[in-house]
Amino acid sequence: MMPQIFLASRSPRRRELLHQIGVAHTPVDVEVDESAWPRESPAEYVVRLALAKARAGAEKRPSGNRLPVLAADTAVVAGGEILGKPAGRSEALAMLRMLSGRAHQVLTAVVLVADKTESRLSSSQVSFRPIGNAEAEAYWNSGEPADKAGGYAIQGAGAIFISSLQGSYSGVMGLPLYETAELLTNAGIKILADYYKREKKN
Repeated sequence: MMPQIFLASRSPRRRELLHQIGVAHTPVDVEVDESAWPRESPAEYVVRLALAKARAGAEKRPSGNRLPVLAADTAVVAGGEILGKPAGRSEALAMLRMLSGRAHQVLTAVVLVADKTESRLSSSQVSFRPIGNAEAEAYWNSGEPADKAGGYAIQGAGAIFISSLQGSYSGVMGLPLYETAELLTNAGIKILADYYKREKKN
């Protein structure tokens, strides 16, 4: 099936989530400065970065190609502090200690650049049970935390730490599907298109 959109992300998780709802896409690799601005709120931060990624992806489209461009950005927020991807073992363990036995917020902004540019923001609250030092070390040794915001993956082994979730599971993964589907539908893009096509063949 021909791609319906460009996805301005190298995240395999976001690709999996788009496949899950039957949206054919082509990934575009983009680079943006992810430094937070002074006095910028976490919500403002994720929306700004998602918009920057979407615009960067739009600039990489082949000449004459006007397919919409989707991008997202996720931040784990604990005590008002944005927790990005850990720089190494010590930072990852420090993040897990910060999240241990308490609730934190996960914000994911999604932006679609089409005939017009629209954005949505997903906010979820995730609660962790207490995490022991030995299991934090073992989790780091699994390799999973290294490239994850907040140093954990809800869709992976990090799920053993989560005692409750209020909000969007896919949003915590990195692409809130409710909000994404809303943006795509508003732009005239058919959700579940792959599955409609299969049904017609049958």
